[in-house]
Amino acid sequence: MQLTVHDVATYFNVSERTVYRWIDQQIIPAYKINDQFRFNRAELLEWATAQKLNVSPEIFETPAADENAVPSIAESVKSGGIFFRIEGADKKTVLKNVVDIMKLPENIDRSFLFDVLLARENMASTGIGEGIAIPHVRNPVILNVNIPVITLCFLERPIDFGALDKKDVFCLFTLISPSPRIHLQLISKLAFALKNPSVRKVLEKPGTREEILKELEKAETKVMHK
Repeated sequence: MQLTVHDVATYFNVSERTVYRWIDQQIIPAYKINDQFRFNRAELLEWATAQKLNVSPEIFETPAADENAVPSIAESVKSGGIFFRIEGADKKTVLKNVVDIMKLPENIDRSFLFDVLLARENMASTGIGEGIAIPHVRNPVILNVNIPVITLCFLERPIDFGALDKKDVFCLFTLISPSPRIHLQLISKLAFALKNPSVRKVLEKPGTREEILKELEKAETKVMHK
């Protein structure tokens, strides 16, 4: 909960009055702590992506010393794998099938992972719009994984995921991280990359694994050099 109203106004290039209006309308995820409003970066990124708002890349910057500890989106997708034609007629079934095929350490309890992913969806959909969802657990530490993985799955049939734009979801980037900091970095970078028209195009096609990874690498490089 490190972001202030001033921070949010800066990241979205709006006035603080606009941020307070969003809070009053209860359309932005905010928390009141000691009579001051605070915001969670990951939740803010998800909200902004769903609302199709432009955000300053500064929102996911970290000190240079930490950069090497966070793998790229493409590296994380390579670790998690890309899968096609995942079956399922509803969100619960799809998530169960995704968890079953994820590349995970043997010590991970897949039933528990499914439960926490579903619990996160019951709080609010991770559908970010345009047919894409980013399922993830609210507290990454509880899974005790050593490296972050992003498993990209394309569905056999688009399903209702409860996304804000009400569009059915056709692909899922399921994110599992070893720490809250890495989780924040990856979900933020991924949200930015998914705004890239070339990435959207290769996902909608969909392209081959190699084509998808190439576009993700290019999109992340472009964001980091803004």
